[in-house]
Amino acid sequence: MKEKLESYGIEIKNEELLRIALTHSSFSNEHNTKNYERLEFLGDAVLELVTSEYLFLNTNYKEGDMSKIRASYVCEEALDVYARSIGLEQFILVGHGQEKDVNATIIADVFESVLAVIYLDCGLDVVKKFILDMIEPYIEKKVQFKYDYKSMLQEMVQTDKKSLEYVLVNETGPSHKKEFTVEVQIDGMIYGRGTGGSKKEAEQSAAKDAYQKASR
Repeated sequence: MKEKLESYGIEIKNEELLRIALTHSSFSNEHNTKNYERLEFLGDAVLELVTSEYLFLNTNYKEGDMSKIRASYVCEEALDVYARSIGLEQFILVGHGQEKDVNATIIADVFESVLAVIYLDCGLDVVKKFILDMIEPYIEKKVQFKYDYKSMLQEMVQTDKKSLEYVLVNETGPSHKKEFTVEVQIDGMIYGRGTGGSKKEAEQSAAKDAYQKASR
């Protein structure tokens, strides 16, 4: 992966951090190593910042419209496409039970984790250029990715100044094939419920359930 990033003019000095960014929990559980989950958290924030700044500086859309456009280009389906365009999926380290199930959720998470590494190792300007090189062509062509229901629900709730919380209520299955169940609560009341192979997927499912109910 280091060589692949170098082809984009990105030189990663902290190779151990990059390895962690490519490591799924199924692999870290088998080998007692760190995985990408903390880096994913940071990468997600960096991606949203860069995309938000781009939309603010290059469009005259209102806040709600910018939120919808941003959601489309930072959703799981979009990140999976960006990641595959650079062959990221072939570098992901997974455990034996996960080898046949390197799905879009994992690939999208790793993409965000790699963004975090670039940010930490090379700085904001470098990661910004990398992100925009990935995203700009799709924005200019107005490619439509699937809806990010979490962002759409957040926007709906902000209008009414209500609190929004995702609560993990159940977790089943072995480490390499877990299923998560999440409830979405608005002002303490349950509005939606969803399941998925990752917390992020379950949250999207719960948000979709809540959004569709609220839109009726």
